[in-house]
Amino acid sequence: MSEKRNIPISLPSTGLEEWEAVKVPIMSGWLTSGPKVREFEVMFAERHKVKHAIAVTSATTALHLALVALDIGPGDEVIVPAFTWVSTANVVLHQGAEVVFCDVDTKTFNLDPAQLSTKITSKTKAIMAVHLFGLCVDMDAIKLAAPGIPIIEDGACAAGAAYKGQPAGGLGIMGCFSFHPRKSVTTGEGGMITTNDDRLAEKLSILRNHGASVSEEQRHHGAQPYILPDFDVCGYNYRMTDLQGALGCVQLGKLDQFIDERAKWAQYYVDELSEIEWLSLPVYSQDFKHGWQSYVTIVDESKSPMSRNEIMQKLLDMGISTRPGTHAVHMLGFYSKKYGLQPTDFPGAQASNNFSMAIPLHNRMTLEDFEYVVETLKSL
Repeated sequence: MSEKRNIPISLPSTGLEEWEAVKVPIMSGWLTSGPKVREFEVMFAERHKVKHAIAVTSATTALHLALVALDIGPGDEVIVPAFTWVSTANVVLHQGAEVVFCDVDTKTFNLDPAQLSTKITSKTKAIMAVHLFGLCVDMDAIKLAAPGIPIIEDGACAAGAAYKGQPAGGLGIMGCFSFHPRKSVTTGEGGMITTNDDRLAEKLSILRNHGASVSEEQRHHGAQPYILPDFDVCGYNYRMTDLQGALGCVQLGKLDQFIDERAKWAQYYVDELSEIEWLSLPVYSQDFKHGWQSYVTIVDESKSPMSRNEIMQKLLDMGISTRPGTHAVHMLGFYSKKYGLQPTDFPGAQASNNFSMAIPLHNRMTLEDFEYVVETLKSL
């Protein structure tokens, strides 16, 4: 066994280039949403082959604005996978609509298309298609099961991922991305909404800036900067800062390099860990370009030497951080009480909640780090 190491579950890959980029808005004095945010938006749209990208404060606010833009509110229903981060469901309730949970496939952790059609009613106004851990949903199967229903891509984990050659973000009516430090590229906090719909793009741009008819940058650079804009809608302050935009431009330029590196190490895990009979590794077809935000396994406790949680504690004691993939939202106290749900109501989500285990995969890991993770898992 190698000497004990300290390997975090994730670590952003930032350095001097990011530091130099952030100096630009600091020195210019333009710190709020401005030219660097616009540059980041253009870059993101081009990389993901969409017409529009609208930067916001987080993936959560991106999802919220997507629902607002679709005029979803009281009396409406939105289908949400039962295994996802809680904000995917929270934003539905923030709009006064109702969450309708759908189970997930334990092999992909994504929405199970076979069960989706049973969740659709006359009140269904949208589907939250979560590309969990960087693996896109089977969009063809989702669209076949729910024809005509708007699909909002929760691509929080899926920057740079693709489905049948089409990047995430252009697969549904809108896509929502996260730049949290656990994601492949980061702006600290921050998010992006993508769409090919001109009308929605204009609406989203206005909504994220209090409802103002023109942006701050447009007004300040206009002929009469002292004239305040009109406000025809009640919007939100969901603007990304130029500090974040500058950081995002540098990070986005490294996205494909980051994903390629992660894909190489994901294959290393496959080569080295496949012999562990109690550990199931991620599965996906060649139709998908995985974004590898996380490397999430399943522990088979009928074969494992100890429970999933005991394994996670043992790894932590050995200096290796792990996490459950995410949580089953229907098992969280608020949602189980609100909708009277039992853990067994969504068995795929329940199993994913109880037995998933993300192991370290990020761009600051070394060969020695990966070897140590593999050796330690094998030693169990």
